[in-house]
Amino acid sequence: MNRRSLLWTALSTVGAGLLASRANATTADQKPPAKLKVVYHLADADRVNFALGNIQNHFDGVGGPDNVTIALVVLGPALKSFARASTNPDITARVGKFTKAGLQLAACSNTMKAQDVTLDGLLLGFTIADRGGVVRIAELQAQGYLYIRP
Repeated sequence: MNRRSLLWTALSTVGAGLLASRANATTADQKPPAKLKVVYHLADADRVNFALGNIQNHFDGVGGPDNVTIALVVLGPALKSFARASTNPDITARVGKFTKAGLQLAACSNTMKAQDVTLDGLLLGFTIADRGGVVRIAELQAQGYLYIRP
């Protein structure tokens, strides 16, 4: 090897070592957020139980509702699954448990109009996403919520 190759190899090795130590320092300095914020987007009626299972797994996986803020925005055909008059008792029980744990429930106002549903006709705990479900999801994402669509 000539001197130029030796010098280039030495400088490259030193540079790589400095970059690696800088990356480790940056990673060590970054702390995960104290409390994650997550928004679940539910539109499909056939995904309701799956989404509720995901929410339960989420609460369990982070050690309970004290460690995560979860919002569920419901629109489209899925909203019918949360109508008081016709909902499955299991869904009623799960939603009641989740709202006590702090789950934020929002129903799309556009879907409510299309399905002729009132807030009183939905399970307890729902609020109305006045400007629409997708707008509410975008607002939550702008506030730092992570987006999940099961």
